[in-house]
Amino acid sequence: MRKTLHNPAWLVQFTALCAVIACAADRATETMGGAASATAANASATIGSPGVHRQYGPPVTLGEGKVRAYVVLDAKDEQRPLELGVAIDARAMEGALPTPDMLMIPVKLPAQAPAPYRFVLFDWNPLGHPLAGVFDVPHFDFHFYVVPEADVEAVTPDDAEFAAKANDIPAGAFLPPLYAVSKPPGTTPSVVAVPGMGVHWQDLLSPEYQRVLGRPEAYQPFTKTYVYVSWDGRITAFEPMITREYLLRRINETVPVRQPAKYVEAGWYPSAYRIEYDDRSREYRVALIDFAWHE
Repeated sequence: MRKTLHNPAWLVQFTALCAVIACAADRATETMGGAASATAANASATIGSPGVHRQYGPPVTLGEGKVRAYVVLDAKDEQRPLELGVAIDARAMEGALPTPDMLMIPVKLPAQAPAPYRFVLFDWNPLGHPLAGVFDVPHFDFHFYVVPEADVEAVTPDDAEFAAKANDIPAGAFLPPLYAVSKPPGTTPSVVAVPGMGVHWQDLLSPEYQRVLGRPEAYQPFTKTYVYVSWDGRITAFEPMITREYLLRRINETVPVRQPAKYVEAGWYPSAYRIEYDDRSREYRVALIDFAWHE
């Protein structure tokens, strides 16, 4: 069900971030040069190889165009997943998009999507969202959920256990290093839990956070970041967040991500995501890539 949020109550101003960064190196982001160009070239060669195919899910409407999920599989390697992504056609990306309300659009996955992925929750944020001064610019959220859509829809304050489930955060080994929940000091994760989504874990090495964390020399305005979402004791979604302006630059880029040491459910988990524009199909794509099987 497509949802429109009109000034949702969860859009609170965060007053501080309860975390400390001590001389940590900035996250490496590889673009189309050096090692990343080899990665992208290998990916392009693989996609063009015999047995490798792209499968799309059903489209949903966004503005003047369409959005759909897709998977790239290698039939010669037991349908090994190479990409799981979202494609936004140029008519949607470059045309007039709805404003001012935030859109939350569930997108069905293709039939052959790998385990443990269930659906994508695709968000268009025309005015951005908190943290003020960080994420309050027009951008897209790509939530790749590993729990059923019904479970995500049940994340609501009407649930008597809403706060308990929000505050039941994953154990240390089930979270990647240097991620934290952005919340006012002295509060619990339930204060910033988002209905219909969950609790968001932010990358403390991402450049847009560095001014908040007292490292202004490392600060860069938000263009892209990678978020984890949790609920009721486990990670429920993997979420690239990318500004519309950055996607419109048509930059082809591979971004490594830090991973948990353990996963609750066996399946294919990514070690990177990719941003690309395909001129032939006139699609902007954001995809989880570099999958490995984890028990």
